[in-house]
Amino acid sequence: MLTESNRFSFFSAALSLISTYVVSSIAIPLYGLYHTENQVSYLQLSLSSVVYFIGAVSALLLFGRVSNFIGRKTSSLLALLIAALSIVFFLHLDSALPLIIGRLLQGTACGLASTALTSWLVDHAKAVPNWVPSAVISCGPMTGLTIGGIGSGLLVEYAPMPRQFGFYLALGLVILCSGLLFRSQETMVKKSGVLRCLKPNFTLPPSARRAFPVAACTFVATWALGGFFQAFGPAMAHEQLHSDSAVAAALVFASIMAPSSLGAWRAGKMSGEKAQWLGMISFTLAVGGVLVALSVSMLSAFMITSVLAGIAQGMVLTGSISTMVTGLEAEQRPSVFSVIYAVSYVGAALPTLIAGRLSEQLSLLHIAAGYGVLAFIATLVVLLSKIRATSLQSSK
Repeated sequence: MLTESNRFSFFSAALSLISTYVVSSIAIPLYGLYHTENQVSYLQLSLSSVVYFIGAVSALLLFGRVSNFIGRKTSSLLALLIAALSIVFFLHLDSALPLIIGRLLQGTACGLASTALTSWLVDHAKAVPNWVPSAVISCGPMTGLTIGGIGSGLLVEYAPMPRQFGFYLALGLVILCSGLLFRSQETMVKKSGVLRCLKPNFTLPPSARRAFPVAACTFVATWALGGFFQAFGPAMAHEQLHSDSAVAAALVFASIMAPSSLGAWRAGKMSGEKAQWLGMISFTLAVGGVLVALSVSMLSAFMITSVLAGIAQGMVLTGSISTMVTGLEAEQRPSVFSVIYAVSYVGAALPTLIAGRLSEQLSLLHIAAGYGVLAFIATLVVLLSKIRATSLQSSK
């Protein structure tokens, strides 16, 4: 009976994590409409992505350990409430300001969910196969972004009220998840001291600290490219691939997000270190293919190479997270996940901000090339670390 309760709680937390990111991606296929109908500039669109990341990082730094004090359930329900509140701003969007406020709230919800719900997932990890928790934690956000992006793109093209219908569905999903979480099993005993925990804490346990430098490079390189696809997916579909369809914009965004679960599944069958270096090499090669496809405006090649990059991304993220969280105690997990996601969000936000500034002077292809350079540098770091570790082992 306890195992069934743990399995139900794991499912509820996993669905809630994915759903939080579903909410955060529904607006992305609408960026083209916001640009043409409401005169929201590319700079303002990129700024909306940046404030999304700022909200996520702020939540991670300020509230990363809150679930240790007020409980996983309360923290998770708060994340869903903030996600629901963000929807209000999109239902009546007529300028850049509601977009920016809504994206800020969505980032805050995702940041809070990233620690509370992922820690809750690990708390119930024994109820499911060993590889599943790491796969959900590493690819759950991308799965949610994919579902929300593609679903919203289809609704924009074929549903009534294209600018609102997707958000009404998302609100229903949030309500469903809230009901499931109410029935789920709490794993933390509430205790005093919650105000003291609001002070940012970057302390990592020794095992996570050793793995962090290399893992951080992979988080930055992979999440940065995801941020680029999020901010400039519609622009790439229009300018480089010559399509104004909202579905095409959603598919461009989803092409790198959706396949990540395949990479996560593959990474679950190898050590974290192997998944990390093998995934990073594959990711960089695939990004090179994306750049070539963009340069010749070939949609089919672009989609194939983006899918390959997404698979590699899932592999490297799962491997890197595994190197940092394996063997941690329950109360250590929120802090470690806070650091992981804070680095990931900052790694996505800064390049996106720079790309937004450069979008008025450089083509999207030139901007995309910068992400290829970033991936190449991260791969060098991973390989040099592997060579060093192999040398140390052989000298013993």
